[in-house]
This record gives sequence, C-alpha cells and structure tokens, in this order.
Amino acid sequence: MRRLLPLLGMLLLLAVASCRPKHVPPVDGHDDLQQIRDSNELVMLTLYSSTSYFIYRGQEMGFQYELCQQFARSLGVKLTVKVARSTAQLIHMLRRGEGDLIAYNLPITKEWKDSVTYCGEEVITHQVIVQRKGTPRQPALQDVTQLIGKEIHAKPGKHLNRLHNLNDELGGGLLIHPVDNDSIAPEELIAQVAQGKIDYTVADDDIARLNTTYYPNLDITLSISFDQRASWAVRKESPRLAEAANQWHRDNMTSPAYTASMKRYFEISKAIPHSPILSLREGKISHYDHLFKRYAPEINWDWRLLASLAYTESNFDTTAVSWAGARGLMQLMPRTARAMGVPEGKEQNPEESIKAAVRYIKLTAKSFSTIPEPERTHFVLAAYNSGQGHILDAMALAEKYGKDKRLWYDHVEKYILLKSNEEYFTDPVCRFGYFRGIETYNFVREIMGRYEMYKQKIKE
Repeated sequence: MRRLLPLLGMLLLLAVASCRPKHVPPVDGHDDLQQIRDSNELVMLTLYSSTSYFIYRGQEMGFQYELCQQFARSLGVKLTVKVARSTAQLIHMLRRGEGDLIAYNLPITKEWKDSVTYCGEEVITHQVIVQRKGTPRQPALQDVTQLIGKEIHAKPGKHLNRLHNLNDELGGGLLIHPVDNDSIAPEELIAQVAQGKIDYTVADDDIARLNTTYYPNLDITLSISFDQRASWAVRKESPRLAEAANQWHRDNMTSPAYTASMKRYFEISKAIPHSPILSLREGKISHYDHLFKRYAPEINWDWRLLASLAYTESNFDTTAVSWAGARGLMQLMPRTARAMGVPEGKEQNPEESIKAAVRYIKLTAKSFSTIPEPERTHFVLAAYNSGQGHILDAMALAEKYGKDKRLWYDHVEKYILLKSNEEYFTDPVCRFGYFRGIETYNFVREIMGRYEMYKQKIKE
C-alpha cells in the first residue's frame, strides 16, 4: 500500500495539472515571454471605457486596445481580449493567470505594487473642470478659487467626492449639484456643458480630452486634483514580459502607428461640418438624389430618408473618412463594406457605397423583423450607427427596467444613452459593454428630424 501512495500522488498531480487554465502564472525560472510566444497568444485584460476598449459598429476599438495590438504584433503573436468589471477584478484575473497583461491605465498604488509589476508608458492623470471656452468679455476660469459661487454638476463617486473636498479646502462657497446616478450618463453631462445647458462639470483629463474632439468649444485646462500615476501591469512572475513592454513603449512612442492611434482618439475632430440643401428651387437635396431614388425602394424607404442618412454620415462627401476608419458617402466600416460587396478601392464610389448600405440596411431590418414599422426604421438607423449588439443590449435593459423594448423614443433610446454609464453597461443583461450612446441617441433624432424637413421642402 505504501508503494502505491507515490503513484497515486503523481496521478493526482497530473489530474490537477490537466485542469489548470491555459494562462497559468509561470513558475520561477521559466521564461514567461517565451511561454507567450509558444502559445502564439497575448491575453490582454482591460475594462470597458471610451479610452481603453469598446465595440463600435461590430469592431473592437479603443486607444489601449490599439496599443496592445501593436505590442502583440511586435511579439509575433495574436491578441485576445478579456474584460473585467472593476480594477480589483483586473488584479484578481491577472494573478489567477486568466491573462498576461493589464492594458489599462491602472493607478500606481503602494497596495498594488506588492501584487503586480507596473510596466509600459507611465501616464499622469488628474481631474479637470469641464467648461466652455471663454470670450474676451467672459474668460474661462483659470484658478480653483474662481469656482466659488459657481454651479458645478457631478455624478456620485470620485468626482463628487473631490468637489466636496475642494469645497472644504476653499472654506465653502461651491454650489455643488449631485446628479442622480440613474438619470444621466457621464458623456451627457459633458455634452450639456458644450450645449450651454449647464456651466461646469468634472471629468478625468483623458475622458475630457477625448470629448473635446466632439465638442471643440470646451475648455479643460483647469485641474482640481493631484496627479495620479498609472500604467500597464503584469504579474510579478513575468519580468521578461514587463521588460518587453517597457522596451516597446520606449521604441514606439513616436512611431507612425502609435501617433495615428493617439490622433484618432484625442485629436481628430469627430464632428462633421454640414451644409444646407443643394437647391430648393430645383428640388434637389444632393448630387446623388438619382441614386437614392434608384436604391431606396429595395428597402421600402422614402429616398429622402436615405438621403438624410447619407447627409448625417458624410455630408454627401464621397471622400470622407471618419476617425474610426469608416469611408465614403454612406460611411461603411471597411469590414462591412467588403461583406456587402464593395470592391477594394471602390469605397469612394457613390453608387457602390449606396448599394452596399442598402444591402446592410436590408440585413439589419431582418434582425428586427419582430418590431413593426415605423418603429423598426428607428432601430435599423440606431444599429447602423452603433452596431446591432449595443441595440440588443439597450433593448434588454429597457425590458429589465419596465420599458417597452419594441419602442425607440423614450424607451430603448433611453438605455442606449445610458450605455456609457458603468452601472448599466456592466449589467448582466448586457453583452457588448461600454458604448458612447449619446451619439446614437442624437443620430436617430437628427436623421428623422431632417427627413421630416426634406419632406416639407422637397416634394416627390
């Protein structure tokens, strides 16, 4: 019996080993980087956000995602993404071996320094006041003392806490307005500042920078907190991976790919300038009216609705390229354009673009076949802007919270708007994570409003 015990022990160890996750932490002395190369896979751990990782029109995007993708290519391996629900879960998943690298601006703290090795580019983050740009008669605030007597709106959490602490530091006088966490998404507060509905809110500087590409009238120069250092992180047992990440960042900070990603998220304007109707006297909306009239019947749309969609997407500019890479008159993403039959190199051809968009709209409409018209058109337009996954998430949220998932206005649109709110995009009924829903919310309303105007101005 004693002779059998070592054999049984060995069998038990083999059984346990066979059940271990693929990405186990390497043992001492093992080459952690070679292990990744041998598996041909780098597993990125991150959180959903507008600057780290999100799904847009069916494609993975995000600044941190693009950097990690470039890093994986430098290692000669493919990238796989796993999304956590919190920074604490990121650390837990990393230490359990569920991923190789946290590609997210993870705060550098004494607590986590004992658990992980920080690596890559060290960034400095802080909280800022979001306000409109000043004028000679009314300049923007430049000092925190000028906030005394000003009304500042903020959501519960670190931003509201910082305002209360700042109020104590200043001896009182700030007019702080907490915003109910259920009623509004973070991006909407920033939009309200840009639109003049409120004067001030608070945001992290990277989120604020990104939003200036949507709203160029914003001023985000007034800092109200100390700097917080942040970077990527790996396990303590992955020194060679940390070294490779450090070296990659040093070598690529000025590379064309890195610069292009930085510009895409933080510099390129995401607002399309729009022009009026081509000619009311001649009854023309654009130079492509004959194509809208030819292809709109294939989806049972009024050609003026298809024209309104094109106007919103590209301002009838066949050479337009969006910050996300969408191209042409109908602004189809490259993968979608190929799938819908646009020949390579023909993305700027107006007829090819319209034909492909009509095919895509027809397929999308089938996905919402249980929703009767005219509501279905609203859902199709929304999905054209965001991708179907986020609309399905918003429908699930609407149903969960007592709204009608087959009605768009004031029902599902409310929850697409809230998909940039962590409380909602981390809800178990959501499968596609963070989304900047204010774009889709405005997209549908703008297209339908312009369509009504076209019907009044341009007769059949």
